[in-house]
Amino acid sequence: MSQFSYVVQDARGEAISGTLEAGDENEAVAALQSKGYFILSLSSNDTKTGVRQGASSKSKKVAQQDLIFFSEQLSTLLTGGVPLVRALSLLGEHTSSQGLHEVVGAVTQDVSRGTALYKALAKHPDIFDTLWVSLVQAGEMGGQLPKVLRQIASYLAAQAELRGKIITALAYPAVLAVMSGGVLAFFVVHIVPVFAKIFKQFHIKLPMLTQMVVSTSELIVHHLGLIIFVAVGGYMAWKSYTSTDAGKIAKWNLIFGIPFFGSFIKHIMVERLLTTLSTLIESGVSILNAIAVLEGVFASNIIFQMALSGIKVDVAAGKSISAAFRKSGVLPPLVTEMMFMGEESGKLPDMLQTMSGFYRLQIDQFTRRFTAIIDPILVVGIGGLVGVIVLAVFMPIFKMSTMGGH
Repeated sequence: MSQFSYVVQDARGEAISGTLEAGDENEAVAALQSKGYFILSLSSNDTKTGVRQGASSKSKKVAQQDLIFFSEQLSTLLTGGVPLVRALSLLGEHTSSQGLHEVVGAVTQDVSRGTALYKALAKHPDIFDTLWVSLVQAGEMGGQLPKVLRQIASYLAAQAELRGKIITALAYPAVLAVMSGGVLAFFVVHIVPVFAKIFKQFHIKLPMLTQMVVSTSELIVHHLGLIIFVAVGGYMAWKSYTSTDAGKIAKWNLIFGIPFFGSFIKHIMVERLLTTLSTLIESGVSILNAIAVLEGVFASNIIFQMALSGIKVDVAAGKSISAAFRKSGVLPPLVTEMMFMGEESGKLPDMLQTMSGFYRLQIDQFTRRFTAIIDPILVVGIGGLVGVIVLAVFMPIFKMSTMGGH
């Protein structure tokens, strides 16, 4: 028989340390799990395994894919009975992400001293946001940490997939627009001035279209510094205004009011809200805490954040979540009605998932349609502008050739 030292959490989330005798590590794990304990660390007193020390957390960016892999692998290791500290240590040492390597090292140290995992993660908000912390806390308190970690991985993967589709749909049109704009700028800055000088030498009266193109070219060429200064000044003024609450509200109302794009952006917001809320509730997070987490998730969108703040007050006062959302007006009536049906049937998370899937489908359809429509529009639009410039340049030439013929 060997003696093992352990640190575990009981059903209330309190850390307990002690020693026990067992034939091997698997027997020790089984003995502790049979008592309902969640194993933080377990080591033999004969050959004690140390936790990696000296890791310090710096605010380094961690790729979303690395976080997905981390949560999936941690869930797998814990499901297999590997103690939490050892699982964290293994994942921290074998990750290819330097930022995650350092953060997980610091988290491992904290957990090995008896700190709850969610509290250890909360010390690194740049990597593990309030969503992570709340879900992990619910998993630890409910004894469902492996399951919750798997849900986190699924949530992050779904959001990453959606973001990837949107970026893919917008990338080609953006590149095409930049290249076309470059060609247009080259015509205006380099080609038009050359012909403008020729026209001046012949003292001919320019057609109105040609005069407009030449005047635009001269304005850009001779007053480029002033144009840049005005543009930068306008941008700084806009940034200053949108740093205020009134400016933030105006900005988001403007975004949501953009024809064609406004509803698309709002669909993205609604999908994210529904998916996040579903994941939180399904993981055991209370409604009030879930709404508080959503406030953090939508910190950059003051309209949604203010609505969620009001919803939290209403829910705390005893109002149902569907009624609170209906009152806020932040979600379409169909969604709030489905919420009500989910509450009545006791299947709110399932109903939220169904609605988030509907919005995900809408977003996917939009991106495919947008890609199919925007390419010919850009080609025709930029081609038309270039054609106008070419026509404006050649109209005086045709006039000069006619004069020369007489």
